[in-house]
Parts: sequence; C-alpha cells; structure tokens
Amino acid sequence: MAVPRVPLWAICLLRVVLATIYFQEEFLDGERWRNRWVQSTNNSQFGHFRLSSGKFYGHKEKDKGLQTTQNGRFYAISARFKPFSNKGKTLVIQYTVKHEQKMDCGGGYLKIFPADVDQKNLNGKSQYYIMFGPDICGFDIKKIHVILHFKNQYHSNKKSIRCKVDAFTHLYTLVLRPDLTYEVKVDGQSIESGSIEYDWNLTSLRKMEKSSAESKDWDQATDRKSQDWEKHFLDASASKPSDWNSELDGPMLQKPPYQDGLKAEGIEKDVWLHQKMKSANYLTEYDLSEFENIGAVGLELWQVRSGTIFDNFLITDDEEYADNFGKATWGETKGPEREMDAIQAKEEIRKAREEDEQELLAGKFGSRQNFFNRFYRRDEL
Repeated sequence: MAVPRVPLWAICLLRVVLATIYFQEEFLDGERWRNRWVQSTNNSQFGHFRLSSGKFYGHKEKDKGLQTTQNGRFYAISARFKPFSNKGKTLVIQYTVKHEQKMDCGGGYLKIFPADVDQKNLNGKSQYYIMFGPDICGFDIKKIHVILHFKNQYHSNKKSIRCKVDAFTHLYTLVLRPDLTYEVKVDGQSIESGSIEYDWNLTSLRKMEKSSAESKDWDQATDRKSQDWEKHFLDASASKPSDWNSELDGPMLQKPPYQDGLKAEGIEKDVWLHQKMKSANYLTEYDLSEFENIGAVGLELWQVRSGTIFDNFLITDDEEYADNFGKATWGETKGPEREMDAIQAKEEIRKAREEDEQELLAGKFGSRQNFFNRFYRRDEL
C-alpha cells in the first residue's frame, strides 16, 4: 500500500501553526506602515524614514522597506507588539539590511525593547534588551553587534563577527536558545555560534554570583552548626543527681548523636555538602538570554551617508519558520536584485563611454575651430 505524499504547502502551513510569530513586517501595504511605526520626537534633528525599494531591486513592491533619507543624522523609530517572555523558549530575530549607498560610516542594527519603552522619546539612552546587526565605520569597524542586557549592564559578544560591506540586501539572523547557546547567520548561513556564558564573558559574573551565594550560605550554615553543636554536646538543663559528674563539677556532656569515632569536623563536611547542593541552584538565576517583557523593536542609530533600507522584520520562536520566511522574502529577490544592478552598471558604463567620446570629438573640433580663428585673425592683421 502506497503512503500518500503530503504536499509542501501543507507542511509550510503546519509550520506556521506551530510557530509563534511575535512580530512580522514586510511593508506590503503602502503608507499604512506609518500607523504601526512611531517616529521619535525626542530630538528635532532626528532623520526621517521613507518607504522605498531603492535604485535597484529584485521586486519593486516586495523589496520596499524603511530607508534613511538624510546624511549625518541620528535615527529613532520603533514598532510595538503584544508583550511576551522568551523564558524557556528559543528566540529568533531576523531582518534584511541593504546599504545601497555603500556605507562608509553608520549603523544598520536593530534593538529589541521592553514593552514599556517610550516610543515618542526613543533615543540612545533608552534601555533595550538586545542590539543586533551590522555596524560599519572606516576600515576598522565592520562587525555584527550582538549585545545583551543582563544585571543592569550591556554585554557584547567577545568574538569579532564580520558583516557584509557591499551594496546588496543581506539577511541577518540571531538565534538565542534556552540551553544558553546562540547562533548568528548571514544570508541563511551560520557564521558564528557558541555558548552565551563564555562568548559574552559572563563567567566572571557567574563566579562572583556563586561566591556571594556560597559565602551567604556558609555563614548561615556556620550559625546552624554552632547552635546544633551546643544543643547536642552541652545540656545546661541537666539537674538530676544521676547526671551530675563530681569530677567536672558541672553538667555532664551528652554523647553526640553520631556514630562513635566521628569527629566534630564531620559536621562541617555535612554542612558543606548541603551548602554546595543549595548553591547549585544559582544556575536558574542566570537567565542570560531570557527577557520577561519584550514588546517593541526599533532602529536607533547614526549614519553619515543615508540610503540604508531595512525590511523583512521577524521575531519568532521557531528557527525553521525563520529559515522559510527568509527564503520566501530575501531568497526570492536576491538574484533579480543583482541582475538589475548588473544591467544598470552596464548602462552606466555605456553612457560614460559615449560622454567620453563626445568630449573627445568636441575637443578635436574645438581645437580646429580655434586654429581657423587664429589664422583668419592673423590674415586680417
């Protein structure tokens, strides 16, 4: 009996049902994006965005995104969505960046904010949970930022992750998993991965936290040990004549409630083992990649030369859905985009050659005309 084949569209639909899509933006409804995105008014000099697919594209409508429009400006814009917590779940952040102006110095990163962020006053001091994406400035800075907010501080990935520096659209993906591993992808390909604890230099914080917890537990255990020791070895309430020891001339020491031969140090060992087991719980307090109140995504950055286009934003808990979304958006238009750019480049070369030829011809005829003019003037003299 043949097993019926499941159509691809059904598999894709199932993935959509299983995935939780917290935020998705493709700018496919024209100027209605202005109802979802809030431009910050914190500074009157902030640059403005427009919806554009640029000078070259793979699809005029599908490739439209938020484009920076003014040189030498800060930009601050954000969109809100239903707040959620990624505790115990995978968090995938993905979007496309196109530095059509061939970026020389400026940011192309996004930020994930808590739900209570003040969108109207969004600025460089606004607290964020995650900062992710490319940053380019000169020959030295060509990197992908991955910054996490933890313990009231911002922590950067210690690895140098290189970004794309050409003028084409590129897909950037960040995956944070509940097992404290992460992955950074560019154009669907993994370019960096590892442990959040070690790649963000958080081991020192963990040691400090552990040391503090151990010190606190040890002090508590020491107090308990002293109380237990006095209770079991010295019973000050002994008053009966049969309990009286004339040689000691005082209350009789009771036999410890432990086996014969066990020294007092054994209690320290028991307390230490108990303390170590309790301190192991500090792992659950280190939510290095968990955020309780995620509620907004935004672009808060500086650009010397404008022209960058941001598109295809996605925040989800499903890595496979993110891969499929990337293929359905950037994957479908990346080829035609390069083809259009190549055609335009050839056309520009052709026009440049024609202009050069015209200038040469104009130069030759101009020289002859000057010669004749000089000849006639000399003859007249």
